[in-house]
Amino acid sequence: MPVDKELKSRLSTLKRSRRFVRWGESAGLARELRDLLQQIEDQVEDAQLGCKLVADFYTTDHSVFGRCDDSSGHVGDVYRYDACELFVDYAKHCVDKPWLTKLILKTSLKDNYGVRDALVNSAEDFLPAAQLRWLIDQYQQVAEKGTDEFPRRHWLYQIESLARQLKDAPLFEQTRRAAWGDEPGTAGCVDIARVYLECSEEQTALDWLERIPAGESFQQQERDELLLAIYDRQGDKQRQAEVARRSLRRQRSQSGFERWISIVGEDQRADLLNQEIRIILDAPLLSLTDAAFLTAMEQWDTAESYLQARAEQLNGDHYYALLPLAETFASLARPLTASLLYRALLDSILRRAKTTTYSHGSRYLRKLDLLAKPSATGATSSHTMFMSNSYASSTAAKPAFGAVMNTETMNAGHDRRGWKRQFGNPPLLRYITHVRKEPVPLDISLEDNYSSPKSTETIRTSTKENSHGYRTS
Repeated sequence: MPVDKELKSRLSTLKRSRRFVRWGESAGLARELRDLLQQIEDQVEDAQLGCKLVADFYTTDHSVFGRCDDSSGHVGDVYRYDACELFVDYAKHCVDKPWLTKLILKTSLKDNYGVRDALVNSAEDFLPAAQLRWLIDQYQQVAEKGTDEFPRRHWLYQIESLARQLKDAPLFEQTRRAAWGDEPGTAGCVDIARVYLECSEEQTALDWLERIPAGESFQQQERDELLLAIYDRQGDKQRQAEVARRSLRRQRSQSGFERWISIVGEDQRADLLNQEIRIILDAPLLSLTDAAFLTAMEQWDTAESYLQARAEQLNGDHYYALLPLAETFASLARPLTASLLYRALLDSILRRAKTTTYSHGSRYLRKLDLLAKPSATGATSSHTMFMSNSYASSTAAKPAFGAVMNTETMNAGHDRRGWKRQFGNPPLLRYITHVRKEPVPLDISLEDNYSSPKSTETIRTSTKENSHGYRTS
């Protein structure tokens, strides 16, 4: 069988398939699609035939997406990136540009799943300006004939993409106005300003940004980025510094501060940093962004006092920001602040009572146990009893959490001595809910540090009776 017929047969089979692909199988389907594209690349050398086969591959989107749960985006990425990259490689070597332009138009006319426009967005890589203008004329005719607003805006979006590739800012503006009216809104003003800036028309871009009301917060970061670029090209350092300062104070970060310094000069670094620190400390409300900024700038003492003074405002639900801070202070041997952060994370897990997160809670609790150990001088830190009481209250209030702790203690290393070498003494084995139907009462104080011979014997006796063969010593 000729190569092209074999590949067309595989594409036809893909279109005819009716088996539903569940979410967990979508990655496997994506691999199959990539294998098909790889076969086309390996076996087809003719550029025109390669473009035709990849275009036929795009026409399988209706069958594939109609029977696939692509919530993770694995399958969509194959069409948007892998297939588009292969098409561009073939199209660059295709001599018949008018034929290629008509192929793109034909393929993009039925883009119900929004993946075929990747070919239009890459058209400047392989089509001359004359062919791009022809495509614009065709899309304008289709848009004028359309009665439904959604398809009409889809064709106008294709024109916007081609106008941007052609560096034709007036055409982009005209098309955006046709789609959304004379007042395109904040997002429209930002997009039009960006295209004018790309066309080196800085003043026109600035005029469009100034149309946005001063109190508007939507896309503020994107607007500031454009303003910084505009003022940089115009050489207006004063306004550029004002925008950089405003952007920094909206969301402080090390990169934002460094950008501000690069504008105003390195000689002002210390004064401006102290100024920002004073503003942060004077604010009564906790900002985890500001705390992360202080640690990024290596202001450890200031960050520690900032967090401790606002400890009651810590919310473990913000784990994405709290966990890096907790790990940072633990690595710097600052146990009190690290303990406050880990405790906030643990409290959040126990309050929400989702058993799927208990494994994270057990890890935080072990960190707390390590941080609560006496210092090298033999003195016990003031939060040692606080952390011990936290474990007792946690396991008493959440038996399932105690079960997770006990299970992970036995499974880690399969050896209590190995666990002890890595983490210290393991948590108290109160009972294991999935092994025993009733808990084994153990009258052991946390201050005994699991060293009572009678207590150890009770634990060993209880584990010998279970039918699953679990042992703890």
